[in-house]
Amino acid sequence: MKLNDLLARKLVERVEADQGKVIRSLTRAKRDLMTARATLEIDEEWAYTIAYHAMLRAGRALMLYHEYRPAGKDQHSTVGEFCSTVLGEQYRTLVNKFPRMRRKRHKFIYEIEGVISRTEAKQSIDSAKKLIEGINDIVNKKRRDLFD
Repeated sequence: MKLNDLLARKLVERVEADQGKVIRSLTRAKRDLMTARATLEIDEEWAYTIAYHAMLRAGRALMLYHEYRPAGKDQHSTVGEFCSTVLGEQYRTLVNKFPRMRRKRHKFIYEIEGVISRTEAKQSIDSAKKLIEGINDIVNKKRRDLFD
């Protein structure tokens, strides 16, 4: 999906640039990732859920970086679609995990079922780390470019 499609469907809206919000969102995503790692030994389902939220926060940071935010309903899905649109092929595999992770997280939160294995939780943490690092590189490159 292209950015114009997201705009036309009113899934995203323009926002004013705020570098501070971008950095705070990305910093929180990194902290969520550390929390997911620490939680893995205690509760793999929560670790998975926290890793998903770390990815979601990083995706929202990317949106803010590009001066957008999700609008309307299904905002989690919109973040995934936006990331897919902006990040392209290099991150396609990671971004394609958003819908499945969202569904599993939803099932865990609302249906209280043990649906997430330790292996899945570990993989979710690895995926979150890769996505956060990639988005961090994008955001920080622009900041470095300002001083070059």
